[in-house]
Amino acid sequence: MSIRPITPADHAALLALWRRTPGICVRPEDALQPFSAYLARNPGLSLLAEMDGQLAACLLAGHDGRRGYLQHLVVDLPWRGRGLAQALLDEALRRLAEQGISKAHVFVLRDAPQALSFWLAQEGWAKREDIEVFSTNRLA
Repeated sequence: MSIRPITPADHAALLALWRRTPGICVRPEDALQPFSAYLARNPGLSLLAEMDGQLAACLLAGHDGRRGYLQHLVVDLPWRGRGLAQALLDEALRRLAEQGISKAHVFVLRDAPQALSFWLAQEGWAKREDIEVFSTNRLA
């Protein structure tokens, strides 16, 4: 397994992976332009794992200067059960810590049971019961 930073050139392959993965919602923000802007704003934090030269897993990671945010942690079906998600998570958290980020959040869809199981099993991560999330796409 090799882990490397995601680049804009990886977009098409990642989009295909996200679209075929249950529990991942592809939204307009996953289009090439916003994806590329996210990578530019957070250089070296979003990661891709390859097995035998093939895309096997990915994790988008970034921060706002205070907190890290993790998105789209996905392991392609043929590569599951090999520790790829954990390896990507550990590396992303290490890179965030190098930038002075000591707290991170991940948003997991309620109808993604495998993702929920993964995050509930993570040491040091807690399901929040004290907040609700509100979103808008009406910024312009």
